[in-house]
Amino acid sequence: MTTHAHGLAEIKALAGRDLGHTEWMPITQDRVNTFADATDDHQWIHVDARRAADGPFGGTIAHGYLTLSLLIPLFGRLLTIEGVRMSVNYGLDKVRFPAPVPVGGKIRLAGKVAAAEDVPGPGVQMTMDFTVEIDGSDKPACVARAVYRHYA
Repeated sequence: MTTHAHGLAEIKALAGRDLGHTEWMPITQDRVNTFADATDDHQWIHVDARRAADGPFGGTIAHGYLTLSLLIPLFGRLLTIEGVRMSVNYGLDKVRFPAPVPVGGKIRLAGKVAAAEDVPGPGVQMTMDFTVEIDGSDKPACVARAVYRHYA
């Protein structure tokens, strides 16, 4: 279920709130190959299914940075924000990739609003704790603390 916030006051009121998790998203070889082309990262563990079958993961895996980049569309499924002039990705405080995402696997995003505080602008800085879960895995694919700024 998507949470909705309208304006800076409602964004600030989300501090400490668990936003739940998204539906599962499949990770296809086509998505991985497209990301490899976009980033010029064609390492065989990502794009060579035959070689990767004999590799350490038993098949191709998604790039860690592909998994990280999927925070953007997945976050939009957890929270929609309206009534602001502009929202920007302000950065990341911490990112880890505890487990690889196998091609053919599925991921979902769990998110919690760790903090929401006023910044000049006027604006609100929202700090999010994200976990990208892998279907059937005890370990997450990605754990990240992301910072966004929303301006009136």
